[in-house]
Amino acid sequence: MNIVLIPGAWLDASAWDGVRPALEAAGHTVHALTLPGKESADADRTGIGLADHVDAVVSVVDRLTADGGQVVLVGHSAGGAVAYAASDRRPERIARVVYVDAGPLADGGVVNDELPVVGDEVPLPDWSVFDPPDLVDLTDELRAAFEARAVPEPRGVLQDPVRLTDERRRDVPSTIVACEFYADRYESPSQMYQALLDQGAPWVAELASLRDREIVDLPTGHWPMFTRPDDLAAVILAAVERTGGRPGA
Repeated sequence: MNIVLIPGAWLDASAWDGVRPALEAAGHTVHALTLPGKESADADRTGIGLADHVDAVVSVVDRLTADGGQVVLVGHSAGGAVAYAASDRRPERIARVVYVDAGPLADGGVVNDELPVVGDEVPLPDWSVFDPPDLVDLTDELRAAFEARAVPEPRGVLQDPVRLTDERRRDVPSTIVACEFYADRYESPSQMYQALLDQGAPWVAELASLRDREIVDLPTGHWPMFTRPDDLAAVILAAVERTGGRPGA
C-alpha cells in the first residue's frame, strides 16, 4: 500500500523519520511529504494557504493512483485537516485516512487562528502556549530536537477556511489516533473523544458525521511520532491492515 505521511504545523517530512522504517519493513511504500513553504526556515511563505497544501497532497494522490488503486493518508495535527480536504477532492482514491491526534475539519473551519503571527508566517511558539496534555512525554531533549527542525508555518495554512464539497468524503474509512487527554477527568483519550461526541461538542461535529470511523488509543502528548514512534507505527500498520491494504498495493 502507498502510505502518504502529512506532517503537522512547523514540521517537514523528517518528522516521520522514527515511524517510517517500520512501515517500510512491513512492505509498504511510504511517501513522507514536505509541503509548500516548509522546505526550510528561510523559504518564501508569502501567499501560501491551506489550499496549496491540499493541492500538493492531491497531486501526490493522483500520481500514485494514476494506474488505479488507492492510498492511505496519515495526517498529524494540522495535517489531518489537509488529509480530510484531500479525501473530499478524491474520495474514491483514498482507502483510509489516519488522523494522528487530529480530526476532520468541517467546511468553513480553520485550523488555528489564535497563534501569534509574524508577517506571512506563524513561528513555533513558546512551549508555555501549549496545554499540559500536549506536552506529555515531550522531554527537554525532544523539545530541543523539535526546535532545531521546526520551520515557521505559512499563516494561510492555519487561518484559511477549509472548503469541502463532496459528501462521499464521509464514507472514507477513518482512524482517529487519540493521544492527549485530561487524565484527571478521563481514563483514556478515546473516552474523552466519546464523551465529546455524546455531548455534541461542536469541534467533533464533523467526526460524528463520518460513517466509518474508529478511535484508537495511543496515550501520550500531541507529537507521538517523537514520543512513541514505534507504537504509532504499529497503530498505523494495524489501520492499514484493517483497510485491506497489501504491501506493494
